Amino acid sequence: MELQRYWSVVRKRLWLIALIVIVSCTAVGYYTSHFVRPEYQASAKLMVYSNGALNKPEAEPDAAAINSSIQLIKTYKQLILTPRILKKVAEKYPELHTTAGELGSKISVASVTETQIMTVSATDASYARAAKMANAVSVVFQQEVRTLLNLNNVSVLNWADPSEQRAPVSSGPAKNVAIVFVLTLMIGVGVAFLLERLDDSVKTDGDVRTRLNMPLLADIPRIRRRDLIGTDDREKPVNTAGRDAHVTLDA
Repeated sequence: MELQRYWSVVRKRLWLIALIVIVSCTAVGYYTSHFVRPEYQASAKLMVYSNGALNKPEAEPDAAAINSSIQLIKTYKQLILTPRILKKVAEKYPELHTTAGELGSKISVASVTETQIMTVSATDASYARAAKMANAVSVVFQQEVRTLLNLNNVSVLNWADPSEQRAPVSSGPAKNVAIVFVLTLMIGVGVAFLLERLDDSVKTDGDVRTRLNMPLLADIPRIRRRDLIGTDDREKPVNTAGRDAHVTLDA
């Protein structure tokens, strides 16, 4: 019974739910396809060694040195996003046509826990430009580590390739519309139940029993227009197109 009552509420306001869903999906789809540019992400990977291990690759791994490098990555992740590094990137690579502030909003640095690998990622509307940004930041950071910390323990494992063709990382119109469809469908159903909750009018005999706790004494049926047509009007004789107009009776 509860499911039937819920379905009756949804069915009664199905037009409202459909209107909310259609308008929202249309608006989001149009905005996404016409005004939102796809975003691409390119990444370069850096390896952080213990001090001096970069020049001695044949040296045996030292657990203490590795842990020291892992702890040093926390400092490097903050250092790489400082204005000192980003300003040098903007000055050294004018072909990027960017500023330190723009780089700060496009560059991100991540690392996998308990590893010596850092990932420098850049996001832009052009994959080639994003790849050049990631590579430029990696090069300048590697140079500034030698200058600021007097360390030569950063090596580039993988450069971002500007010639690659990558899919955008931002959501496309179809995905956005699908997300909005689900959300607005839930909102529409919620609005339908809210309006039903706020509606205190009496429409059915069940409403009388539920709200007034009184028995129903009389019921006036719904009268449709076709019910007003009398049976005499329905059974009018068919015109015989003057069939009896020329009949004569002999005495």
